[in-house]
Amino acid sequence: MEIDKIGEYFKIIAVEAYPFVKKIALAALILWVGFKIIKKVIKFIDLALVKASVSETLRPFLRSTFSFVLKGALLFGVASIIGADLTGLLAILAAAGFAIGMALQGSLGNFASGILILTLKPYKIGDWIQLEDKFGQVQEIGIFSTDVLTPGNKILIIPNSMITETVVTNFSERGKIRLELEVTMPYDESFPKVKQIIIDALLELPQVVKDPLPDVGIQNFDSHSVQLLVRPYVEPDQYWSVVFESNRAIKKAFSENNIKVAYSEGVEMGSIGE
Repeated sequence: MEIDKIGEYFKIIAVEAYPFVKKIALAALILWVGFKIIKKVIKFIDLALVKASVSETLRPFLRSTFSFVLKGALLFGVASIIGADLTGLLAILAAAGFAIGMALQGSLGNFASGILILTLKPYKIGDWIQLEDKFGQVQEIGIFSTDVLTPGNKILIIPNSMITETVVTNFSERGKIRLELEVTMPYDESFPKVKQIIIDALLELPQVVKDPLPDVGIQNFDSHSVQLLVRPYVEPDQYWSVVFESNRAIKKAFSENNIKVAYSEGVEMGSIGE
């Protein structure tokens, strides 16, 4: 008698479980096929990104994003086939996403700016850039920040949102950088003469670009001397070395040609106190 009841229970369980087992089997099959298809789609997307010359820094992120979205859509579809109630889950995910977005507002701004920089490419690794008073060579472009090496051998980690919100000067875009050096000359000296002396001194430096020639002009007049602006062209990687060499060459040329400059010879001394 008990054996008959057990058999009836198994029959009931089999009848009731069959639709659910059928759904589980179908869901497993869809998952298996779906993941295979997604894998091929991600490979195709990766090849497309390479052909589109998308940055190597951005490609892994885009690949992961596409993979996450496709797999998430597949899992939601499978869950609906099984019969799961997705309304509550979607509400929880929306609330969690809102909370995370508020907590990471600054980071999300840097992230969005990083996507813009990596997509639009206003500069690349190795370029010399200036951002307000920050100047250096780009070492790494990340999703959240850009690393810049200064001439003083310091690494500046600049948030990407700061870069997209202000003016960035790319000195390497045109292949040459124009230096701006300030030099003074006395009022009673001939400007054409001093100009030629400066140009001749700069052209002796191998790092200075010969075409176009260095530009020398009068910038301003102060109470003691005429302010000149000297602008030679150089290669970006030789920026600082040419600055120092140009100033040295100009000083030497002024000394050899007896060009005087105004400066105070007196020294005033005073007490410091405790």
